[in-house]
Amino acid sequence: MAVRGFPYTGLKDFLAALERAGELHRVTVPVDPTLEISEVVTRTVAARGPALLFERPTRGEMPLAINLFGTKRRMAMALGVESVDEIGDRIGELVRPELPVGWSGIREGLGKVMQLKSVPPKKVKTAPCQQVVYRDGDVDLGRLPGLQTWPDDGGIFHNYGLTHTKHPETGKRNLGLYRLQQHSPTTLGMHWQIHKDSTAHHAVAERRGERLPVAIAFGCDPVVSYSASAPLPGDIDEYLFAGFLRGERVEMVDCLTVPLQVPAHAQVVLEGYVEPGERLPEGPFGDHTGFYTPVEPFPVLHVQCMTTQRDPVYHSIVTSKPPQEDGPIGHATERIFLPLLKLLIPDIVDYSMPEAGVFHNCVVVSIRKRYPKHAQKVMSSIWGAHLLSLAKLIVVVDDDCDVHDYNEVAFRAFSNVDYDHDLLLTQGPVDHLDHASYQQFWGGKAGVDATRKLPTEGYTRGWPPEAVMSPEVRALVDKRWKEYGIS
Repeated sequence: MAVRGFPYTGLKDFLAALERAGELHRVTVPVDPTLEISEVVTRTVAARGPALLFERPTRGEMPLAINLFGTKRRMAMALGVESVDEIGDRIGELVRPELPVGWSGIREGLGKVMQLKSVPPKKVKTAPCQQVVYRDGDVDLGRLPGLQTWPDDGGIFHNYGLTHTKHPETGKRNLGLYRLQQHSPTTLGMHWQIHKDSTAHHAVAERRGERLPVAIAFGCDPVVSYSASAPLPGDIDEYLFAGFLRGERVEMVDCLTVPLQVPAHAQVVLEGYVEPGERLPEGPFGDHTGFYTPVEPFPVLHVQCMTTQRDPVYHSIVTSKPPQEDGPIGHATERIFLPLLKLLIPDIVDYSMPEAGVFHNCVVVSIRKRYPKHAQKVMSSIWGAHLLSLAKLIVVVDDDCDVHDYNEVAFRAFSNVDYDHDLLLTQGPVDHLDHASYQQFWGGKAGVDATRKLPTEGYTRGWPPEAVMSPEVRALVDKRWKEYGIS
C-alpha cells in the first residue's frame, strides 16, 4: 500500500510527511551537539518517541534532523509502505521461480528486479544541492552541527554522510555509510572498515599511486539514505536499488570538483580527495556495538568544496547499545532481503537478526529439516553468505518455531540441545568493530542446532512430542471465555 506523498523529493519532503503524521517534534530551544543532543535522542528512542528536528543547535549553521527511522512505522513511511515486509514480498514475486539458487541467483534476481522496474538514476544539469557553493578558503566543516555522542569520543563525528567513490580501474560506483571524524575545518577521517567496498577502491588507488575522489552527501531522500546501508552485492548499484524502492529514478548531478555524481536533492555535499599513503588516528567512538572502538589509523579526506541547498537541514544518527535508531533500519534490511537470502540458501524458511545482537552477532534461522545434520549444513551456508559471514552465533530451529518470538526461540535452544552433539564451534571473520575477539578481524563462532533430532543423527531415544492443548479444547475455551468471568 502506497504512503501519501511517496516518493519524497528529498529530506524536507519527508520531514513534512512526518509532521503531518504526528511523527515529528521540533525542538525550538538551543541544544548542544556535544553530548546533550545524544542524551535527548537516546531517551526519545527508548520511549519510541518521534523524529526530532533541533532547530537551534549550538554548533553549526543549520537545523539537525535525527531519529527519522527510529520506529518500524517511520522506517516503513521512509520506504513508502505500510510494512517493510511488503518490499520483500515484491522482490520475492519478481525473482521466482526460474532463477538459479546460490550467489548467482542473488545477482540475477536483483538484476531482474532492477531491469523490470527500469529505474536507473537520472542525470540532471542543475540541482538544489548546489544552490550555495563554498570553495577553497570558504570551506568550513564547522558550518555543520556534527555530534559528539559519547563522553570519550575522539571529537566531532558526522554519522550519516553518504560516501561516494568509484573503483579506479572499473569505474564501478559505490555508495556507503561510514562514520566521519572531523579532524579540522577541511579534513575528515574516513572510517573505511576492512570488509567495505570503499576500502577496496582506496586500496586500488593507493596501489596505483593515485588520490581517490570522494563525495559525501548529507540529508538525502530517505530511500537513498537507507540504500547506502543495504548489504548489496558489489556489482549492484545502490542507486538502481533506490530507484526500485522509490518506483522512480533518483536524480543525480555531477559534482563541481571531482568526477562523481551525488543526489540532486541532498541538503549538503562535500567534495574532495583522499591522498595515497596518508593516515591519521581516528576514534575512539561509541559505536552501535555499545562499546568504544579504539583509535586506529584511517585515510583522510581533504574537502575542497562544500555545496548546500538554501536553508539546508543536516541529518545525523546516534549509535550505541540497543535500542537505538539503527534498530528499525536493521529490521528493514532483514525483511527486504529474506527472498534473496532464500535464493542463496533455499533451506531457510525464515530468519531473524535480534537487535540485542546488533544484528550481525546473532542469526536465528528456521528450516524444514529433511536429513541428518541439515542444521549444520545451513550454518555453514550462512557463514559463507556475504556479510552474514560475520555472524558469531547461529541458532537453527524447526519451521514450526516463530524466529521472531525470542521466548519461543530460547525455549527451543534451552530444551532441544545436547551441547556434546548439537554445538558446532568454528573460526572465521568477525566485524571490524568486534571487541570480544582475541584477534582483530577474526574469532570464534558457534552454531546451535535446536531442531528435533533424527535417529539417523544418532538420537535413538525417540523424540518426545511437545505438550500442547488440542485444537478442540482451545476452540471451546475461546467460545466460553466470557462465561469464566476472568478479566
